[in-house]
Amino acid sequence: MAKDALIVVDVQNDFCPGGALAVDGGHEIVPIINKLIQRFDRVVLTQDWHTQGHSSFASSHPGKAPFETIMMPYGEQTLWPDHCIQGSSGAEFHPDLVWTKAELVIRKGFHPHIDSYSTFYENDRKTPTGLAGYLRERGITNVTFAGLATDYCVAYSALDAIAHGFTAEVLLDACRGIDLGGSLAAMTVKMRKAGVVLV
Repeated sequence: MAKDALIVVDVQNDFCPGGALAVDGGHEIVPIINKLIQRFDRVVLTQDWHTQGHSSFASSHPGKAPFETIMMPYGEQTLWPDHCIQGSSGAEFHPDLVWTKAELVIRKGFHPHIDSYSTFYENDRKTPTGLAGYLRERGITNVTFAGLATDYCVAYSALDAIAHGFTAEVLLDACRGIDLGGSLAAMTVKMRKAGVVLV
């Protein structure tokens, strides 16, 4: 069995230009990722999958605006515009993403009171998505990440992959970042220090 897997993170309409939480140039990575998908024997996709009125939405907190931070029971939480709502067109994968080869789609962020950046855990750092168990059962030891956004869901996922004992690399050309308050530089340093290979 192949020991390597490609994990494509949240390449969804709401994170691409015209979407509710658009990442600059988010659509530009789709052709790159399509080529990567053909190169890997094992492919996993992740999908942000929020309930209506999710606690991470600024609209759920009167008087708060997107990109402000609040304290939640599990710690600090950035508030976001409503995005990737279950069943919405914004939650769908980008229409040009050729993803039918994927063996698994991990949905995250569907617990109404917990946000989720990492593909391994919800933001309470206790609730697993099941990805680690899946990878181990398939004999996968090396994971490569591409997708959106570099400094949030991709970075948190890569850090958790290392913490779980996987070898992790991030293909920067196949990612785009939000860069909220210097988050891109900060998370890049954090990934390097943790042993994530940045390519």
